[in-house]
Amino acid sequence: MLGLSLLLAASAQAQSAYPPMKAAVQIKQDEPPRNWFNLDNAQDNVKGMSVERAYAELLKGKKGRTVIVAVIDSGVDIEHEDLQGHIWTNEDEIPGNGIDDDKNGYIDDVHGWNFIGGKNGENVHQDTYELTRLYAAYSKRFKDIDPATLKGKDKKDYDDYLKIKQAYKEAYAEAEEGYRRFMSIYEPFSEACKRLKKRLKVAELTPEVLNQLEEGELSEEKGVYLYITQIRGLSEEDLEEYKDYFESRVKYGYNADFDPRAIVGDNPEDINDRYYGNNDVKGPDATHGTHVAGIIAAVRGNGIGMDGVADNVLIMPVRVVPDGDERDKDVALGIRYAVDNGAHIINMSFGKAYSPHKEWVDEAIRYAESKGVLLVHAAGNDGKNTDVEPNFPSKFFGNERNEKQQAQAWLEVGASSWSNDTKQFVASFSNYGNKTVDVFAPGVAIYSTVPNNEYKSLQGTSMASPAAAGVAALIMSYYPELTAQQVKDIIMQSVVKYEGVEVNKPGSLDEMIPFDKLCISDGIVNAYKAIQLAEEMSRGKSKKKSKKKK
Repeated sequence: MLGLSLLLAASAQAQSAYPPMKAAVQIKQDEPPRNWFNLDNAQDNVKGMSVERAYAELLKGKKGRTVIVAVIDSGVDIEHEDLQGHIWTNEDEIPGNGIDDDKNGYIDDVHGWNFIGGKNGENVHQDTYELTRLYAAYSKRFKDIDPATLKGKDKKDYDDYLKIKQAYKEAYAEAEEGYRRFMSIYEPFSEACKRLKKRLKVAELTPEVLNQLEEGELSEEKGVYLYITQIRGLSEEDLEEYKDYFESRVKYGYNADFDPRAIVGDNPEDINDRYYGNNDVKGPDATHGTHVAGIIAAVRGNGIGMDGVADNVLIMPVRVVPDGDERDKDVALGIRYAVDNGAHIINMSFGKAYSPHKEWVDEAIRYAESKGVLLVHAAGNDGKNTDVEPNFPSKFFGNERNEKQQAQAWLEVGASSWSNDTKQFVASFSNYGNKTVDVFAPGVAIYSTVPNNEYKSLQGTSMASPAAAGVAALIMSYYPELTAQQVKDIIMQSVVKYEGVEVNKPGSLDEMIPFDKLCISDGIVNAYKAIQLAEEMSRGKSKKKSKKKK
């Protein structure tokens, strides 16, 4: 990601090249230990969450209850070797009989539900961005209307349309330019790879293979290849992933004529039309959701892959996120599904800039809170201040950011890095906000599960959110008497604080900012300190109960 950003900057004037959280990519910069997010700063010299230390010193010999964590995401590969035994099962549903045994409206929802699939088993893969959908809807509504005749709400809506139209045109133009600039890099690199492979008669290029070329032979192609792979630290696989990303933005994300919703078969404008989708919880691309699930729940101590944060946990996959923007209706119903099926925690590693049916999501959040569920949300990857520029869904109810009208069992998470260098230990892509972001957690170079029993290092607030959710699951498992709000408070109060420490300002190449300007808690999530505080709070509750009995 960073390599490509520098590469694009070298080919033209600066332009942000960070893919959104739904397009997190493999890390190519210098990497820390693969399990760094579970390590301790004092013992291991990386800014991890002290998870291993918490298990070794505070939780050893203790038994916890099973905690269900719903992963509302792009899908989860429930067959992954490192998630076995940690996938939620609906015991009231008989697999494969085509009957809604538990009568919850979702047929054969054995391991969760897919709200962006059709009854025939087909799935939405790509979708548009919310900005595109708003532009398309407004354009259709006002196509043959004389603006001078509009009054009241229609006039206000038309004014909103003009703003949306301008934003859409600018975004589409930027996407086209980004794609053009990327292809100016991709095409010569791709051609160089083809020619080198043909000349050397190999399927894969390596430094050893390239050394077989005689001096001067295909020197230009070799130079292009080495510039991309050695200087910019990008592989052929990386370039293909970026090609998909840039191409998808133009072809699908900002294509006002594209609408795959017919696959689902519901009315996306009717929240009461809620029994749709299918039980394919993996979907066409479960990379993002599987990576998130592994951070929370990959089997600990099995000697393969990596260790998740929490040990006594089951993942409930709820698919609502396509390659594009998730829809408010799917998010709202996904939250309700998770709550109704027993989730204790809901992780949401997604976000967008517009929320036309925010009221539906707000009501679902209120419902989750009323049932004692903790919601953990990724702050976003735009390097922006969300105190000023919104990112949805959010903890604030309604359209005003009123501190008295917000979810109390909601944890908003920014991304930190492993480095002790203050210029690098906040993720440069992370959103931040002294009123909107609660904590930071590890979100750079996070090694975790991806489909087909594979593993990758990815980065994003998408990875920071499940890291924090995993710590919440630890607390809920070993201290079940604590409420969702108390768990959220414990995580915030037990952070490792960096008040007054000057750090790199996300979204900026060289500007520094006090860390306490980036989030409410002024710190990074720490499992060791959180367990200590949970123990204190739990003992306090026990003393109060015993006094009442006397």
